[in-house]
Amino acid sequence: MAHLLVVEDDPQLRGALVRALRDKGHAVATAPSGMAGLDAAVTHRPDLVVLDLGLPDVDGSQVLRMLRAVSDVPVIVATARDDEPEMVAVLEDGADDYIVKPFGAAQLDARIKAVLRRLGAGEAAEEPLRVGGLAIDQASREVTLDERPLDLTPREFDLLTYLAHRPGQVVSRRELLAEVWQQPLGGADKTVDVHLSWLRRKLGETAQAPRYLHTVRTVGVKLTPPEESPAPVPPEADSEAKPASRGPGAG
Repeated sequence: MAHLLVVEDDPQLRGALVRALRDKGHAVATAPSGMAGLDAAVTHRPDLVVLDLGLPDVDGSQVLRMLRAVSDVPVIVATARDDEPEMVAVLEDGADDYIVKPFGAAQLDARIKAVLRRLGAGEAAEEPLRVGGLAIDQASREVTLDERPLDLTPREFDLLTYLAHRPGQVVSRRELLAEVWQQPLGGADKTVDVHLSWLRRKLGETAQAPRYLHTVRTVGVKLTPPEESPAPVPPEADSEAKPASRGPGAG
């Protein structure tokens, strides 16, 4: 129920953390390095950062000090280092908690909730994300368009939420595959295209006449509010991708 940023260089562990935290109801973004994590924390202003120390470019303790110079976002250090002096040092540098690997998802979730509760953070996460007439409630995983509920699959919800956290920003298919599908080493772009097509149908638009989802050729896609609201286009008009059928487990 909070917007989290996980800074972790191990792709398998990063993917496992994302899945576990999303299962707990959180919205999760990730960064594979210290500087990328610092940039994401400053740009996207998450409710809490889960920070590894053993990062490939800059040690996590240094990232923490740089982050503390510009932000008071809560930080939980999650690392394999269990040296007590180092624990004390990062807590004195501004970490709000320290958890040693390996740990269970339930323990991390409990610590996240405790930190947010103690600091009174995460309240903004209760407010729906809004882009034009779209309202995305991350806690209940419900979406409305012009106050009408949309029936989205879990994957469609995650895709729309990821884009809604970056309104107006072009997001590449590679990034979507890595962050939404947890396929950091690549995957089929068609997977993204088909899910975008399904989303467009439910938003009442097409790739040829977009309202919210705008494709930037060879670059990616961005979510922007429409300048005006024409009548919804029938689903049959969407020719970007035509999946034959969708079973109950699709998405």
